[in-house]
Formats: sequence, C-alpha cells, structure tokens
Amino acid sequence: MMHSKTYLGIDLGGTKIEIVALDEFGSQLYQARIVTPQPAINIIHTSEDYNPQYTNILNCIKELVDDCEAQLNLTNLPLGIGIPGALSQQTGLVKNANTVCLIGKDFVNDLSSVLKRTIKIENDANCFALSEAVDGAGKHYKSVFGVILGTGVGGGWVINNKLHIGPNAISGEWGHNPLPWPSALDEPQQRCYCGKQGCIETYLSGPGFSTQTQLQFNLDLSCPEIMQQTSRNELAKKSYHLYTDRLARSLSTVINIMDPEVIILGGGVSNIDSLYEDVTSLWHKYIFSDTVNTKLLKNTFGDSSGVRGAAWLNK
Repeated sequence: MMHSKTYLGIDLGGTKIEIVALDEFGSQLYQARIVTPQPAINIIHTSEDYNPQYTNILNCIKELVDDCEAQLNLTNLPLGIGIPGALSQQTGLVKNANTVCLIGKDFVNDLSSVLKRTIKIENDANCFALSEAVDGAGKHYKSVFGVILGTGVGGGWVINNKLHIGPNAISGEWGHNPLPWPSALDEPQQRCYCGKQGCIETYLSGPGFSTQTQLQFNLDLSCPEIMQQTSRNELAKKSYHLYTDRLARSLSTVINIMDPEVIILGGGVSNIDSLYEDVTSLWHKYIFSDTVNTKLLKNTFGDSSGVRGAAWLNK
C-alpha cells in the first residue's frame, strides 16, 4: 500500500549522485549522496562498448537504491532520474550530456535491467522546474519556467504540474539562443561549446559571466568574487550591471514567447539576492506589454530541487 505513495529520485551530476525518498506530501524519508565515479586514467579498454566509468555509475546507482529501500523496508519503489543531458526522441539514447560517458548509451534500458524495474529519466533542468512547480516556489502558479544559472544555462517548462518536453526534447533550452538586442557593450562575443557564438549561456552562466568580465574589463575574478567587489570596484560594479541587463533582455524573450506566470531561478547565480529586484526593474523595457505580471522568484529547495523533481516524475 505504501509503495504507490513513496517516490525515489536520483540526481546524477558530474561530481555527485544523490538519492532521495519522498512521501506523497513531499516529506523527505531518506537522503544520501556519493561521489560520481570519474573516468579511469591509463586504462586500455578491451572493447569499444566497455566503459568502466559508465559501468561504475550503474553499479553506484544500484547500491544507492538498494541501501535506501533496505532502510525504508520497501522494495521496487518508482524511480525517476535527472541527468545532465537528454534522451534522443529518435533513438532513445542519451545526447547532449555533460557526463560524456553517458552519450550514445541506452541508459534507460541498461539501468532498468540493473534495477529490475521501469524508470523515468529527464533532463536535470526539467527536474528542477518540476520540483519548484509541484511544491516549491511555483506551487501556487499554473505556468512555471524554471531557470538554471550555474556552470551552464538551462531551463524547464511546467504547465499544471506537467513537464512540457517537446518533439525534439529541447523545451526550455533558452541558453542556446543568441543574446537579444546585442550592442557594442556586449563585445567581444564568446564562442559557445555548441559551436555558435554569442549564446545566452556564454554571458549568463557563472563561468560565462567571469570570462566576459575578464574580456571586457581585464578582471580575472570568479562570479562570487565579482559580486564581493561591486561595492568597492567600479569595473566589477559595471560588469554586474551589464549582467542584470543581459538577464533582463534574455528573460524578456521567454516572457514574450511563453508568457509564464512565474520564472524561478536556480543554480549558483540564483543566490545573488539583488538580481530579483534589479532584473525586474529592467525587463519591462523589453517585454511586449504595457504591464508585466510575471514574477521572478528564488527557488525553495536549492541544490536539492533536481533530485526532488526526479522523484516527482512518477507522481
């Protein structure tokens, strides 16, 4: 009886794998984290298909699930997993993953075989958005756009507590559009890992903000260091003001196209509390409306949003 009301979620990241068990009301019943297995060094593979890191990840996830279910005295719980990538709609294989050993793998079937159950897998930004929509900062809103501003820029789109994935599995990938209304103040443009130049991600991710500050103002500072110096360093202050305007421009295009009730920020950059007032004081200049009713809110669950959203994939 309890099985259908207890949900497991796993957040598979580049540095850690986290598991959580939630009851139907969102109360946490179990939580654990382990270090993500890293690529083996100086190991000659005996087969092109064999990758020790991939195999170790599968085994670690099984160990986490086994330990959790033993602790709860339950078996075969529904499981959702958030990954730093997506599943190809054409092949079902993993694509666009930061953890590169997953790319081209039949991760759903491989993990289902190991765990002997059906699992659901989604992009980690989608899991973040779902978590905040179900019982986080967006729980009182029908349409929620969840934004990741971290080492990259991602997003997820939730309507009535249901993820919108899209036919190409790229819904919410606003970070790989060009920065809107660019000017000389946005030069030079950085080249993005996707192969294009001037993507939103190259300006608004934590590393992108840091690199742009160095390129424009010759300040070799991390994102947190820039923020620490805005009160005493005019160049750091100017870089921050450029960042807020770029974020306002970029989110305005999301509002112009999707018109969500609320946008929720996650990732490390979301911890800059001044962003919420500074961005909303600017974005009306770019939004195609006489009034702006969309809210900009900070996430509720921090870096646990992803794993909670993975659990809610089966709700």
